[in-house]
Amino acid sequence: MIKLFVGLGNPGPEYQGTRHNAGFWWVDALARELKVTLQPEKSFHGHVARTVVHGQTVWLLEPQTYMNLSGKSVSALARFYKIEPAQVLVAHDELDVVPGQAKLKFGGGHAGHNGLRDIHAQLGTPDYWRLRLGIGHPGVKADVANWVLQKPAPDQRDAMEDCVSRTIKAFPALMAGEMEKATLLVHTHKPPRPKPPRPEQV
Repeated sequence: MIKLFVGLGNPGPEYQGTRHNAGFWWVDALARELKVTLQPEKSFHGHVARTVVHGQTVWLLEPQTYMNLSGKSVSALARFYKIEPAQVLVAHDELDVVPGQAKLKFGGGHAGHNGLRDIHAQLGTPDYWRLRLGIGHPGVKADVANWVLQKPAPDQRDAMEDCVSRTIKAFPALMAGEMEKATLLVHTHKPPRPKPPRPEQV
């Protein structure tokens, strides 16, 4: 079961709508869904919310360390509350998934993502859950640094916001530890059907 839901991003208004902050968008949406407010917590180097759902304590965290030091925040909270790495879900932007889609994954490498790299190092293991929110790839490796720190085009932004709304529905399954069910909910993406043409009035 997931006890700690982490969203990755960079603090500050200049980063607010950028692709790299997709994890923040997801945790913000989850906070709205759970009707909680994230508050600054110096000891955990981030914005934190705590709530109880069906008798289970759930934590929401947005590290305020900047992306490259995300693990400092995640490990501080996880260790203090004795939350195992396998009970942690990290929502983050993912270059290898197209906007509007998401993938749920346990363990594995960090694929060059600096936030995940630091979480690996600070937790001492890659064995935690990731919710990979698609931002697409610019097509050229040299453009990646600029791409993640830019705001997506309006159509991509809409697709990403739809994806956040859809994947939030997996929260009850994630919290209950029903990971197969959660994976199905996250991976099932049906694009909206075009409306059939109206029959002509005779």
